[in-house]
Amino acid sequence: MRFKLIVVTVKKDLTEKVIDTAKEAGATGATIIPGRGIGGEDRKTFFGLTIEGPTDVVLFLVEEHCVRRIFEAFEKHCNIREPGVGMALTLPVDEVVGIADQIDKFKDQARDQYL
Repeated sequence: MRFKLIVVTVKKDLTEKVIDTAKEAGATGATIIPGRGIGGEDRKTFFGLTIEGPTDVVLFLVEEHCVRRIFEAFEKHCNIREPGVGMALTLPVDEVVGIADQIDKFKDQARDQYL
């Protein structure tokens, strides 16, 4: 099996929508890391203090064949291409341990897609 790590940075109020969208498109779970981000848009200030909205980094470990379907779902349902919404990227995964309980789900997904 070949895996990819999908990394999504998104405004906190969209986190649940991103997770639900990815799960409907084939992701089996997610890890959420709270964060802050600075994008290309102008940052708002109030009396010299920079106001930044909370951001989440959402990680999805998925079978390689699911990536395109999940990204298309992000574009369709989460408006991920719109400025200021967030971004999504993939990273290669060379080795994985600790996911034995999810391997059957990955196998079922692969079988369903190719048969």
